[in-house]
Amino acid sequence: SRSNPRWNEIDEETNKRPDENERFEKASAMCGQDFLSILTQVVESDIPARAFVERALLSRIDVDESGEIVKFESGGLPWRGHLYDLEKIHTVDPLIKFVLYTDVAGLWRVQAVTVEGRGFENRLSLPEEWRGVRDEDLAKIAGIEGCTFCHAAGFIGGNKTYEGAREMARVALQKR
Repeated sequence: SRSNPRWNEIDEETNKRPDENERFEKASAMCGQDFLSILTQVVESDIPARAFVERALLSRIDVDESGEIVKFESGGLPWRGHLYDLEKIHTVDPLIKFVLYTDVAGLWRVQAVTVEGRGFENRLSLPEEWRGVRDEDLAKIAGIEGCTFCHAAGFIGGNKTYEGAREMARVALQKR
C-alpha cells in the first residue's frame, strides 16, 4: 500500500496519475528482494549455526565439569534459539548458564543465557559486585587476570583470554 499512488498524486513527466501496475511491479520486486534476503540469512547463517551450537553443547563437559558453560568456536553466530531447542532434544540438565565466544576484536566474552521467552531475565547473572566495573578494578575484585568489563546488568562480561572468561563463568556458578 505504500507504493500505491496518493489520492492526489500526479506524475510530473506525464501530468497524469501514476501507473498503478508499474507501482505494483516495483512493490513486487521489493518484496522479492526482501524475501531473498531473509532466505539467504536462514540458509547461509541460521541453519549452519545450529551445528556449531550442537557441537558446543555436546562438548560442554570439556569446557567445565558442571556442564553449565559452553564455548562457541566463533562469535557472532545466532545461538539462542538453537540452544533452547537443543537443550530439550538432548535433555540437558542442568541447563546452560553461560556461553563463551570471541568478539570482533578477538577478546573473549562470557554471556549469561536468558530464561527462554524472557529476554531480560538471566538463568544466572554475573556476580553483583562485578557489575559496572572495568579492567584492573574488575580483575582485582574478581580475582581473575585479564578481566575487561562486566555490564551493569550482569548479562555479559569480557576477558582477554578464553581461560579468563571461563574462570569468570565458573566463579559466577560458584557464587550462586
